Amino acid sequence: MGKNRRTIQIVILLGVLLLGGYAIGKTLFVSDEGLPKAGEAPPDFALLGTDGQVHRLADYKGKALVINFWGTFCPPCVIETPEFQRQYEKWNGQGKPFEIVGINLSEDDLTVSSFVKEYGLTYDILRDQRNKVETLYGVRSYPTTFFIKPDGTIMDIYVGGMTEKDIDERVKKLLQS
Repeated sequence: MGKNRRTIQIVILLGVLLLGGYAIGKTLFVSDEGLPKAGEAPPDFALLGTDGQVHRLADYKGKALVINFWGTFCPPCVIETPEFQRQYEKWNGQGKPFEIVGINLSEDDLTVSSFVKEYGLTYDILRDQRNKVETLYGVRSYPTTFFIKPDGTIMDIYVGGMTEKDIDERVKKLLQS
């Protein structure tokens, strides 16, 4: 048994090293091919909102649109949520069509509805319960925010937490496009 044990340990170690190397390689060398980029149209989606309605990207056609992928488990997401709400209140109804859409990343109904209520969110919150839209948009880190011009093309993609100043500057530019 002693001779075989050493061989089995070596085989297991080699297997772990191969799998680990494969996983690291997949992460480091992920292709951006086919993912949305600035100047392109974002992928279409149809997601259920916390209002019980299905929302499609086409519903926001002709509007300056901010799409924010977020989760309650993400500290930068939680920090920027009130900032998005203030920006929504500031710019919505100022003469130019403007919307913010928050796409939650597969959390349960109670968690999301409690969060929406706690922060008094009035912009559309949609649920990506199977992470299909997250994958289509190539979201790899949270939060990730897309700024979409009224002509339907992506103006900017911001990965990471944003300050209210960051959001305000981009929204101003978005509304001028």
